[in-house]
Amino acid sequence: MTQSNSLRGVFVALSTPFNPQTQEIDASALAAHIDHIIETGIHGLVPGGSTGEFTALTIPERKFLVELCVKFAGGRVPVVAGVGGLTSRDTLDLAMHAAGAGVTALMVVPPFYDAVSIPQLHELLGQIRDSTGLPLMYYHIPSATGTKLSTEQLAHLSEAGVRYVKYTSEDAIGLVEMLYERGDSVVTFGGMDTLMFDAVAAGAQGVVWGLANVVPDLCLQFWDAVAVQGDLARGRQLWAKLWPLCKFFESVGYAAAVKTSMELLGRPTGGMRKPFALLHDVQRIELEKHLVKAGVQIKTQNGHGDCHR
Repeated sequence: MTQSNSLRGVFVALSTPFNPQTQEIDASALAAHIDHIIETGIHGLVPGGSTGEFTALTIPERKFLVELCVKFAGGRVPVVAGVGGLTSRDTLDLAMHAAGAGVTALMVVPPFYDAVSIPQLHELLGQIRDSTGLPLMYYHIPSATGTKLSTEQLAHLSEAGVRYVKYTSEDAIGLVEMLYERGDSVVTFGGMDTLMFDAVAAGAQGVVWGLANVVPDLCLQFWDAVAVQGDLARGRQLWAKLWPLCKFFESVGYAAAVKTSMELLGRPTGGMRKPFALLHDVQRIELEKHLVKAGVQIKTQNGHGDCHR
């Protein structure tokens, strides 16, 4: 297990590759992808989140995915496992398994479809903390879960073991409040693509970014310029390349945009599990344009997700 007292930097919200014939998790493709992004310099992995299509995976598959990621990371970077389900039983099962597999921390999404109450959420998080002893990152994504917390309520989650908050909300004012007014309670990570500049420029300690599957080098250059060097002029230049992709990804199916981009770069993904699909037609053409403007070399343009190698 990678030891870390404090998570920092660019963590990739990891895409989950499938075998194109069987639609099972493709371990060899996952290993190659993890090696690629770690060698680029990425600071950590977050498997089993929205970009990783966790809602399309069975619980055994989610466990298997975490095991593979810990194995393939090999202690080079922290692994923060995405856990969460519709019941406390399933969430605790996933959390305890991930802890046993050797992850660094857990990213907990609350039950979705039916929103939980604040006392119910505190109870769940406390149970995970007590059962695993691991640092918790709360996945704040109210548009998907229906659980809408104020910045004060998010800060109070520290009482239940939450050390980090992945802030995936369009509320830019709330983001800044988290960074400037709630920093004594929790560490806020940027999680909304279109607000990554805001998050990093305002001093976020890290980001969880699905786009880093596609252009990890650009994401890292942006992080280094703004968060490390404090070079806002250089950061703006890089953001001008990243912003159109961020905006586009959020306007379509996010996981599909990530996988379609990877296919266009010649990195097979196995596509999406039905009923979801890779982007085609007008959306695919628009995505290609954004990638080219960002300086990315397109390697396939056949429109079917097949990669010419």
